[in-house]
Amino acid sequence: MKVSKLSLAALAIVSAGIFAFNTLVNGTVKGTVSPPDAATRAWVMSQTDTLKVMINQGSFEIPDVKPGTYKIVIEAKPPYKNAAKDGITVTDGQTADVGEIKLSQ
Repeated sequence: MKVSKLSLAALAIVSAGIFAFNTLVNGTVKGTVSPPDAATRAWVMSQTDTLKVMINQGSFEIPDVKPGTYKIVIEAKPPYKNAAKDGITVTDGQTADVGEIKLSQ
């Protein structure tokens, strides 16, 4: 059975294309807020993405965050002030736990 050069070239291109791309698995950012009833939303921001979730009983978990470095902002209820934390690193398929963020008045 003869295989043409064109068929072999096409097979080589398809094979190279399949292995050329790495699949990225997004991560998660989670943490808690103190006092637990003093905040409404948690935001993660980078130069290209902004995601937000509601804070539930002082806890938050932001899924589907692309790998990169983020700033997290906690949106507070008066009389509390918003809080922010820089340098949150999200890696493939991992959870970045920012710990407890204490809000001040």
